[in-house]
Amino acid sequence: MNINKVNESMLVDFYEFTMTNGYFVSGLADKKVVFDMFFRKVPDNGSFAIMAGLEQVIEYIENLHFADEDIEYLSSRGIFSEDFLGYLKDFEFTCDIDAVPEGTPIFPQEPIVRVKGPLIQAQFIETMLLMHINHQSLIATKARRLVKAAKGRNVVEFGSRRAQGSSGALLGARAAYIGGCSGTACTLADQLFKVPALGTMAHSWVQLFTKEEEAFRRYCEIYPENAILLVDTYDVLNSGIPNAIKVFNEILIPKGFRPKGVRIDSGDMAYLSRQARVMLDEAGFNDCIIFASNSLDEVVINDLINNQNAQIDSFGVGECLITSKSDPVFGGVYKLSAVDEKGEMIPKIKLSENVEKITNPGYKNVWRLYDKKTNKAIADVLTLADEFIDTSKPYHLFDPDHTWKQKLIADFTARQLLEPVFDKGKCVYKRKSLAEIRDYCKEELNSFWEEILRLERPQPYFVDLSLSLWKMRKNLITEHIFTEK
Repeated sequence: MNINKVNESMLVDFYEFTMTNGYFVSGLADKKVVFDMFFRKVPDNGSFAIMAGLEQVIEYIENLHFADEDIEYLSSRGIFSEDFLGYLKDFEFTCDIDAVPEGTPIFPQEPIVRVKGPLIQAQFIETMLLMHINHQSLIATKARRLVKAAKGRNVVEFGSRRAQGSSGALLGARAAYIGGCSGTACTLADQLFKVPALGTMAHSWVQLFTKEEEAFRRYCEIYPENAILLVDTYDVLNSGIPNAIKVFNEILIPKGFRPKGVRIDSGDMAYLSRQARVMLDEAGFNDCIIFASNSLDEVVINDLINNQNAQIDSFGVGECLITSKSDPVFGGVYKLSAVDEKGEMIPKIKLSENVEKITNPGYKNVWRLYDKKTNKAIADVLTLADEFIDTSKPYHLFDPDHTWKQKLIADFTARQLLEPVFDKGKCVYKRKSLAEIRDYCKEELNSFWEEILRLERPQPYFVDLSLSLWKMRKNLITEHIFTEK
């Protein structure tokens, strides 16, 4: 079977089918409900994540259908009712979906996707929604950490060959671009998403020629406008850089071209880059960049720049980015938060002995509050959907867990983060190009204080509950504790 031609509507946990069949035969299929997607912890002990993957969720839902062969397979399992299979054959998505736009900084416990509609439909999209947003938000967040560590130097995504499959490589490159990477080694990401594809040369190119100088010479003859030479196949300082300088002078300069750079892929990056910089500058190639790759991550990059005076202008990051190697799980979840009973949204809560797994109930909105004087974000606030934050009056913030921590703010603006994506199953979202999403992400990050954005021990950002929501949550916890016992 060609897995690239399968119907992705079937790429769900099997329990989505057993659950939805159960709802159907129980007469609950059309019951109106609300589900929230949120996450509990920022990877790598950071203070924020970057929202990504919404475009692929939209594409999935727009193509949600069940072909004859899908129905035949489900029928062959012998556990699904014929009426349910008939429903799937004529399936039509009619839910409302609201989501935080891609590129937005997001925080634990706040809804980043809200789904409202018939139970059977809202339940069914769980797997694919989580898969796309968990994966791309993870990679975009990791990319942002790398870009932060690089302090204005370019970071290029180099991870296709270490990715978990073709989708991981392609969509990982997309997410990395949202997070701030300047390009990718993945050609298909350029073709489909316009993520700039970049490449230099392989060690095999150098090895195939009798001499390193010959390999450099031939490469510069073929690509004079974009000559970046790999100088560590044999000896960076004793052969690689001297041969590069010689070829630059003999091939590029007479033709009116300047060399673009050299790449170091092994060894002591700090020492080699410092020595290479001196040699290149003395030869008159101050504009020739030094590009480094070799199992880099934000910790190594930060140390190279801040502690070792490395003379590196651009970084290629592979496995540590495309797999988020240091913390490879985003952990977003999808939980029922409200059920429509005769036109009234009844809040639902999930309790747990693990405090962080207790959910925020009800049909909710997410607000971001900004200081008018600084334009910096103050806090996010979760409210009930029918609540409005009046910016003409002071607003009372308090920590939902440690309620004595309180703050009264004034002279602020408020913005709702959740935006309409589907209205009764029809896409109403104004899609942006990937470049626009990337620029938006950069602008959004500028609205946060540096203390929140720093890599090491960042200042926590406040995600509070409105008083009405906090009381609802407290009452539901108390109610369930006593009624269940």
